[in-house]
Amino acid sequence: MSLLNSDVADLLAEHLKAGTTEMSPTDLRVPIAHFVSEERAAKERELMTRLPVIIGHGSEIAERGSFVTREVLGIPLLVVRKSDGTVAGYLNICRHRGGRVEDAPCGKQRYFTCHYHGWSYSREDGGLRGVPYDDFYTHVEKDRHGLHTIRVEERHGFLFADLSGRQDWDIDDWLGPEVDAQLAPFGLDGAEIFLDRSFTLDINWKIVLDGAIDVLHPKFLHPTGVGKLIETNTSVWRQYGRHGQSFSPRTRMGDKARAGEPVDASFRYMGSNLFLYPNSMVISTPDHVEFWTVWPDTETAGRSTTHIRFLVRPEKRDERIERRIMRSWEILEEAAVNEDWPMELTIQQNAKAHPHGTFLYGRNEQSCQHLHRELAADLGN
Repeated sequence: MSLLNSDVADLLAEHLKAGTTEMSPTDLRVPIAHFVSEERAAKERELMTRLPVIIGHGSEIAERGSFVTREVLGIPLLVVRKSDGTVAGYLNICRHRGGRVEDAPCGKQRYFTCHYHGWSYSREDGGLRGVPYDDFYTHVEKDRHGLHTIRVEERHGFLFADLSGRQDWDIDDWLGPEVDAQLAPFGLDGAEIFLDRSFTLDINWKIVLDGAIDVLHPKFLHPTGVGKLIETNTSVWRQYGRHGQSFSPRTRMGDKARAGEPVDASFRYMGSNLFLYPNSMVISTPDHVEFWTVWPDTETAGRSTTHIRFLVRPEKRDERIERRIMRSWEILEEAAVNEDWPMELTIQQNAKAHPHGTFLYGRNEQSCQHLHRELAADLGN
């Protein structure tokens, strides 16, 4: 955190002294059915294939010639670092009979070969490189049988992909200058993944995101942990186009502000959660950046997968920093695994048992309102 957000620190201090918080103009009511409806879930998954979504971090393919394979929303992907240092993405599907052209989760390859019939493809452009027994086919036009490409753009170290095959979006327009300004100081294009955890939960993806960005529950659900570190029901929200950022004061800021002492925008006094629509979050800390992606399940509305990575610049790593980062993980694990997700599981179960009426998002819940307002704009209420 830096002077970039000094105005936010001043606002938080004023709210703390007054016992208030920033609020949206109105409450928001979201149909409970949106968390259990299979029809709605299918629309949300389809929407995600049409938006730039973050599928990884550039450090996973740091070296030229390296690759990763993964499945995103049920779609098998192959993402490579080309010889010129740029990134390319392909569907991991052979154009002959649909096998995977690469089975390893990561590695280095010049070309990829389907082990069913031996068709091989170039790393550089996905072009069809070789067809065994090609003289036995009537005719295989190699320039028409390359791997299907997906657009992948690298920005701030994140790999943004469009799974629909469209090519008409601009990463500058999608992120906007405010998001660029918030991400730039972290230097994430030079960061590495320090910790990587994945959790499949019987909870709708939106409920998981609601809990992660919620500012009303710390002292109630986490009274002996996070609730002692972060103020409850005081926050400032900034909307950046499709995205947004929630700023929360630490209890240290609350103590100083209420005593009339000066505060600033340093990590010592405040934290932030940058939400990148539709399903990612970047949470700032002094030593690392906490990066979440929450994916809806491909088969049921009542399941999701939460992927949490801690990103660290290598020059900052030493034994002391690593111990501090692991302590941060212990705090997060206690809050999320042992407290947030069990509560959210009961919400999911209750929604399935009684999928009628609406959930209420109050005027003081701007951060949680944002996701549902954006989804409503894309899909309708």
